[in-house]
Amino acid sequence: MYRLKYPAPGAPELANRVKQLLIGSGFGSVHVDKKRGLDHGAWVPLMLMYPDADIPVCQLSVQTQKDAAHHYRLGQALAPLKDDGVLIVGSGAATHNLRKIGRGSGDAVAPWADEFDTWIKDALLEGRYDDVNDYEKKAPHAKVAHPWPDHFYPLHVAMGAAGENTRGELVHHSWSYGTLSYASYKFTEKP
Repeated sequence: MYRLKYPAPGAPELANRVKQLLIGSGFGSVHVDKKRGLDHGAWVPLMLMYPDADIPVCQLSVQTQKDAAHHYRLGQALAPLKDDGVLIVGSGAATHNLRKIGRGSGDAVAPWADEFDTWIKDALLEGRYDDVNDYEKKAPHAKVAHPWPDHFYPLHVAMGAAGENTRGELVHHSWSYGTLSYASYKFTEKP
């Protein structure tokens, strides 16, 4: 994976706009790192969506010391970017526990992974964002599905940016190793 390159241009003006939106929403200190490259969580989906790397990219880091609701509020602060034509992508995994990978499990999905994945799908399709923000208490097997939140918090940012009168729509679903769900959602207005 480290041999792959995705030379998308940066978006310094967008980075400054993000900083101003976050500060204006009360997030205090916001650091813009002009040297860090893109994380695999950003360039892997972009490589599939935009293989020519011809779109400017601005990446926002997750803050694992904060909670899901914090990341949802980050997304809410960034919602005005949609009106500027900015695509906000929250990339991670619906389930992500590398210690539980079921190599050699064939097509069998681990029950804990299926239960968590189904719970998150139902919550998103119904627009139950408060439940998703409180997933550690409400979702079955939350700590097994995400022992660390870094691959899950991007969903909360995208969900917050989508707005309150929206719901998730499943656009792709697949599994790897019986434990890694690649469920992908877009957010649309509620009917």
